[in-house]
Amino acid sequence: MPASVFVGADLDYHPAVVDLEAIKAKFRRNGFEFSQHAVDQTLLRHIAVQELREAVAAAEVIEDYPADKYGPSCLLLGFTSASRPLHVQVSYPSRPLITIVTVYQPDPERWVDHRYRRPTK
Repeated sequence: MPASVFVGADLDYHPAVVDLEAIKAKFRRNGFEFSQHAVDQTLLRHIAVQELREAVAAAEVIEDYPADKYGPSCLLLGFTSASRPLHVQVSYPSRPLITIVTVYQPDPERWVDHRYRRPTK
């Protein structure tokens, strides 16, 4: 069953439905691919594929982008087995392969508790 999530911090909250379990299931079956940007970011930020798998396995949806210009996607927050927080933006699971749009460790200057965007000054 899809998990209901709330979108954005200090933004207009509205319920969104993202099938998080379908995303996790596709990751378990290797049903994902990397965008070029995501490949670049994993190399630049020293994020291993195993860390990505660990983070997605225990992830929660923290933002939803149903009208993203490259197609519907959402932002996941998960933690590796070493407790490293990762944000992973992925496409919705409606396609055969989930696309990893980007992946990074959230910057505490920009995120509160890794979940909420800090207000811009």
